[in-house]
This record gives sequence, structure tokens and C-alpha cells, in this order.
Amino acid sequence: MHRHACVLCITPPHLLQEIARNGSDLQRETALRTIITSEQIRGQRRAMRSVMSFLAAISAGEKQRIVYDAKQGSQLPGTLVRSEGDPAVSDPAVNEAYDGCGATYDLYSDVYDRNSIDNNGLQLKSTVHYQKGYDNAFWDGTQMVYGDGDEDLPAEQRLFNRFTISLDVIGHELTHGVTQYEANLAYWDQSGALNESLSDVFGSLVKQYQRKQTAAEADWIIGEGLFTANVNGVGIRSMKAPGTAYNDPMLGKDPQPAHMKDYVSTIEDNGGVHINSGIPNHAFYVASLEMGGYAWEKMGKIWYKTLTDKLQARSTFQDAANLTSEAAAELFGTNSLEQQAVSKGWAEVGITVNGGTPGTGDGCLTSILRALGLAQ
Repeated sequence: MHRHACVLCITPPHLLQEIARNGSDLQRETALRTIITSEQIRGQRRAMRSVMSFLAAISAGEKQRIVYDAKQGSQLPGTLVRSEGDPAVSDPAVNEAYDGCGATYDLYSDVYDRNSIDNNGLQLKSTVHYQKGYDNAFWDGTQMVYGDGDEDLPAEQRLFNRFTISLDVIGHELTHGVTQYEANLAYWDQSGALNESLSDVFGSLVKQYQRKQTAAEADWIIGEGLFTANVNGVGIRSMKAPGTAYNDPMLGKDPQPAHMKDYVSTIEDNGGVHINSGIPNHAFYVASLEMGGYAWEKMGKIWYKTLTDKLQARSTFQDAANLTSEAAAELFGTNSLEQQAVSKGWAEVGITVNGGTPGTGDGCLTSILRALGLAQ
């Protein structure tokens, strides 16, 4: 069954807010336009529809990619420019969207035996050149949408490249679709941060799988290539070292914590979903490095089983620790090296498998929602 999802964007709102505060007139205008557009899109109430009403299912085992061009407008999906099996075109954004969807499909199909995003052959639909100066990319519950970054600004003021340029961003956003069809994690506080973290995990694994990199060889950066040379940063997040991805006068400093002692309680960003995701991100990185070899083979399978079989809508970090350990035991055996690596990963971020819940509570946003009778 199709599960409705809110619009989930790659660029954290806190980063755009820093640009709006610190940038030139043109940079502020671009950042504010991106913030406003993203919020408008999130606020649209889309009626529940069956998968067949918006995308045709395909036969099992077949890859089906379709790329459209919005021509800097807002109408989706736009003009069809490339379909499955068509040769490459002259537009690099079209080819990157096509290839990135293919690489994501391949990881899920080859390694996890998953038939597309919904496990039922969902077509992979993408739209490029969305709006003018749109510094974001998102999964809207039915398709991928990519902005062109700051291509219209003067070269010395450009902060973002086109959003199709980063393979891990494509894998990240498409994984929001997988989560939508599986655990359907609520998008606030710890469950929302887990939602973001799972997208980072599999976004990074898409890139590692394409490059055939071991855990030790991988960069563990999300948003590689997204920043222009004008930015002092390597990407929007680092799973290896949360809090170090960028430190720039225009963007501020990467605010992600790597340990529960630094957990950020806030009502911003849906309770810090793009910030606190650094904690489970780092747990996966440590576990993968401890295990060695290709991260998609063992840790990836443990996290995938946890996502598809175990997590629930309001799961917490402690739940994720317990359930990944449980999945490791089921896949590789109790007290296996794999299960021990999982425990080490979570211990490194201050969470003990099957221990007490770390003392952050549910977070500010959940407390407010509960007081309003909008959360349990």
C-alpha cells in the first residue's frame, strides 16, 4: 500500500537560515525563496491515492526511470526528456538524475533484493530544473525533484551547485521513499532524526556500492560536490565526524552532534531532525568500520532489516539500538562479530544496547505536541 509522506528536503533549514542572515542581497533572496518554496510545498495537503493512480507499476526485476524538465517552473512533473533505455542527453542534470536513480535502484535490488522504492516495481520519476535559484532537492511522496542551486548568481556568490551532482543526495532522498513504504517514521524528534539518518546511511551506501569502496575507503560525506569552491566545507553532513562537514562565514558551523551528551533539544527543524541524525549516523559509521569490508554487505543488511521489519513510526534512538542488535543476531548469530560491532557503534555515541533510554526525553517538539493533544 502507498503511504503518504511529507516533502522531505536535503538542505537543512538551519543552513538556509544562515545564508539568509549572512549573505549578500542576491544570496539572501535565493535562500529566502528556497525556504518559502520548501515550506509551501510541505504545507500542501495531497489526497491519498493508490500507486496506480500516479505511477504505473512495472514487472518485477525491471528498472524504469523517467526524467522530466520543469524548465525552471513549478509545474510537476514537467516535460519528458529521458525514459528508461534512452541514450544520454546533452543536459548533465538529466543524466545525473537518471544515473543516480539507477545506482540507487541497483543497491536495493542487488544487495537487498528490493524491487524499487516500494518493493513492487515503482517507476523512478525525477524532475530537474525545478524553479529558478532553488537550493534544494526533495522526495514528495511520489517522485524526486531537483533544483539547480545558484547557477544564476554571479560566480563569486554561488554557494550551491546543481543538486543532481551529488549521488549520495539522490540515494538519500529516494530512501525517504523506502522509509515511507516501510517503517513510516514520524518526522519529528528522534523518530524524525532516525528517518533522516536512514536516508544518510543508504545514500552513503549507494555511493560506496557504485565506487566499490570499503568502509575504510569511503568518505562518509553527505552532499559531496554540492558546495561550490566558495564554501569552506566538504558537504552538508559527515557521518564519520558529525559537526565537521562545514565551517563557513556564510553557512555557519555544522551543528551536528556525534554523542548523546550533545543532543540538541529544539523546536526548530521538526525537533532537530537534520541535526540529531548525526548521532545514529555516527553509530552506523563506527559499526561499519569495526566490521570492516564493504559496509553494504553486513551493516547495511542489518540496518535494512531493521528498517523493513522492526522500526515503528515513533521509534527512538534506544529502540534503533536494540532493534539493530536484534537484527544482527537474527542474521549473523547471537554474540557474533556483527552483533558486537553494532553494540560498539551505539556505545560510541552514548547508547547502550538494551540499556536505559538516554536522558533526552522525547524532545521539545513532542512535548509541545503532546500538550496540544496532537501526539501520544
